[in-house]
Amino acid sequence: MVEEKQEDQPHAKEEVRTEGSSEETTGNGRSLGVFSFEGDIPLTQAVPLGLQHVLAMFVGNLTPLLIVTGVCGLATAEFAEIQLALLQNAMLIAGVVTLVQLFGIGPVGGRVPIIMGTSSGFIGVFNSVAASMGGGLVAYGAIMGASLIGGLFEAVLGFFLKPLRRFFPSIVTGTVVLSIGLSLISVGVNAFGGGNSAVDFGSLENLCLALVVLIVILAVKHATTGFVSASSILAGIIVGYIVAGIMGLVLPTTGVTAEGVEYTKAWVLNWDKVAEASWFAVPALMPVAPVFDMRAIAPVLVMFVVTAVETVGDISGVTQGGMDREATDKELSGGVVCDGIGSTFAALFGVLPNTSFSQNVGLVAMTKMVNRKALACGALFLILCGLCPKLAAVISIMPQSVLGGAAVIMFASIVVSGIQLITRDPLTSRNLSIVSVALGLGYGIGANPAVLAGAPEMVSLIFGGSGIVAAAAVAILLNIVLPKDSALLKKDSNN
Repeated sequence: MVEEKQEDQPHAKEEVRTEGSSEETTGNGRSLGVFSFEGDIPLTQAVPLGLQHVLAMFVGNLTPLLIVTGVCGLATAEFAEIQLALLQNAMLIAGVVTLVQLFGIGPVGGRVPIIMGTSSGFIGVFNSVAASMGGGLVAYGAIMGASLIGGLFEAVLGFFLKPLRRFFPSIVTGTVVLSIGLSLISVGVNAFGGGNSAVDFGSLENLCLALVVLIVILAVKHATTGFVSASSILAGIIVGYIVAGIMGLVLPTTGVTAEGVEYTKAWVLNWDKVAEASWFAVPALMPVAPVFDMRAIAPVLVMFVVTAVETVGDISGVTQGGMDREATDKELSGGVVCDGIGSTFAALFGVLPNTSFSQNVGLVAMTKMVNRKALACGALFLILCGLCPKLAAVISIMPQSVLGGAAVIMFASIVVSGIQLITRDPLTSRNLSIVSVALGLGYGIGANPAVLAGAPEMVSLIFGGSGIVAAAAVAILLNIVLPKDSALLKKDSNN
């Protein structure tokens, strides 16, 4: 394999990276600035580019917590302080784990341009666990206990990833990346309309605001070059804030439902939330005590296996989409280990598992901005938000339609990265079968979980919550059982 040659032969690594890595195409990665992982760029560029990544994932980083705490019954006034502490910790942990992923601590961290955040892939399983345990602090504690153990389990998988790598060729990781993108597109479209929970979802105001953001992003992306072009998402979101503010001055900010109930429109900026937020708050360790219950541990362990595959897909997607090369064994192993250790660390602060954030993979694929210094600035800003709730409040009031205008492009870029990974190898009948069945059966079941209504509870718990889980499982299984094409077997034997 090319990756093994890169690790075992230093001189070969230099040669390969000169051809395939976006950092080494000129022989000096630092000369490429924002398009180089180790490029040396000024803070005036690094800060806004890092902020762009934070804006892309900020709402998504908090949404899983809001959903799961709501299902557990912790969204009421009685548990308001606990929920606020969890949200604050979610930002802090995302920043800390991202820094570890970017710079690494020994074998922990892939040293790749990945932003870490609260995983949405566990929502289906956690909701089922909460329902089976009756909700409350006990159910949420069981989720934390399962996450503590599951994170350590994923870290062990990461250490043994190299011998397992043969189970994750580009046809498998590409299918996983493709399914990740497909699963996120509907999320982006929902945000485009203002969020499907909004009373005025799909209103003309929401659609126009999202469309303005989309147009600005495309204009900045293709009418400019270099740093400005790479900041297109940030430019679109800033314009979105400005337009939303102007709309609030010239348009009605409230509406009335058919039942006569008054509501605030989804695109309105809630500056009262910013004014009420405090300037500084100390994160709370273990705001919810962990509970160890096999009803939570068993399904969560399986989900961590799938998360490891998803992380392999995300790292493959970011190296392919942003650096025009395949990820190495060391990068994949370190990335998965960081996923696991980061998730265990997150559970100690009452936060759901922290994994690679697919939204930011799409941002990297679109802008080609892979600079570690810029991403580290974004991570530091997340940590600052965790310590300063007022800063977090400014971002948290972002209208969903503003986020949606950017998300539809970013998420579609993940789909394109998946297609690029899939087509790295010849599209033989075997590879076509793997992709077709994995997406058709695996992703189809995940997208329509009602089809598993008659299946055992454990099966529906694992595969019914996410199309990514089912697609990854089917792709891995078919890659093992389907015989390889004779030409590929000959190629492998030569390598």
